[in-house]
Amino acid sequence: TLVKRMEELGIGRPSTYASIVSTIQEREYVRKDKNRLYPEDKGRLVTAFLANYFGRYVDYDFTADLEEDLDRVTTGDEDWKALLARFWKDFSAALGETEGLRITEVLDKINEVLEPHLFPKTPEDPEPRRCKACGAGTLSLKTSRNGSAFIGCSNYPDCRYTRPLAGGDEGDAALDGKLLGMGTPGGALFEEDAAEQPVTLHKGPYGYYVQLGEPQDGQKPPRASIPKGMDPALLTLERALELLALPRQIGTHPEDGQPVEAGIGRFGPYVKHGKTYANLRDPEEVFTVGMNRAVELLAQKAQRGGRGTAATPLRELGAHPDGGTVAVYPGRYGPYVKWEKVNATLPKELAPEAVTLEQALELVAAKAPKGGKRAPRKAAAKGGKSAAKAKATGSGKKRAPAS
Repeated sequence: TLVKRMEELGIGRPSTYASIVSTIQEREYVRKDKNRLYPEDKGRLVTAFLANYFGRYVDYDFTADLEEDLDRVTTGDEDWKALLARFWKDFSAALGETEGLRITEVLDKINEVLEPHLFPKTPEDPEPRRCKACGAGTLSLKTSRNGSAFIGCSNYPDCRYTRPLAGGDEGDAALDGKLLGMGTPGGALFEEDAAEQPVTLHKGPYGYYVQLGEPQDGQKPPRASIPKGMDPALLTLERALELLALPRQIGTHPEDGQPVEAGIGRFGPYVKHGKTYANLRDPEEVFTVGMNRAVELLAQKAQRGGRGTAATPLRELGAHPDGGTVAVYPGRYGPYVKWEKVNATLPKELAPEAVTLEQALELVAAKAPKGGKRAPRKAAAKGGKSAAKAKATGSGKKRAPAS
């Protein structure tokens, strides 16, 4: 559809259409989703700037007329030096007019042009430019030190309200790369001399994460995963900074004085003491859990069987006919019965406190190999290898007596 419209306007040539479409994607002026092109905020900003300060050069007629002039150069009906001289005379004058512009002037102009997009009025929000945090400031377009744009309050630094350019939720595409705000120095989470950096939300192959700053010299900036149960669409700047500050030191363990910390790892939020990890069910608890609660969770984990600790059975059911004890244990994937080296998961309908020895023996018998015990793998493998070798060499057959 875009190419068809350019053909109607006389812009470009068939040989240039592919490069035009690829360029606007590479520069992130548009994004491609299911074979459709959607304008991005960067594209809107660039277009608003060019339309207001270089309006003649992005006018459809100017572009089409210049194409015709270039065609005349190709056929020899136009001198290319004269054409470039006429173009440069007016274009250099337009450049000179913009050299003295201040960034605040440009932002005010873009605020005015993009106001219907940046600050759409709705019955629920008749004053979209009024700050949602302090209620007194005016929201406007701002830029960070690295050039990224966002909406901020005019009462900064007293009010630190920020939001991304586009209002509303547009799904994953809008969340990926969303600017949450700026990390500021002087807070509890940063050093006093830390520079202000953008805090952004991204979607990776393993889920959403927040990022502080941009990559520098091939080095990844600080990142923090967003745990399951925490809605990325509702993530605030304050919460993102708390995620980036993890792991959080809770204090020292009362028994050995070793540090106890809370963090978010591969399997979700946790508290840690030495090599013992205990999971936290609520991701919000990682920011609030205290020492008493942490010690209790760690003790429960050690009792159940933590890293390097033998698991404690929930119930001992009795003796197996072939010797040994049958017991019920807690497991990562649910309770199970165990006898010797045989583990059998309990069916969902069978509660660990209700299982009987007879039921456990049936589960173990169904899980165990024939004979009730596992055959040693190495011996079996060795025997198989010897048999195969004997077959290959013929040593496994009886030799006929010598005549």
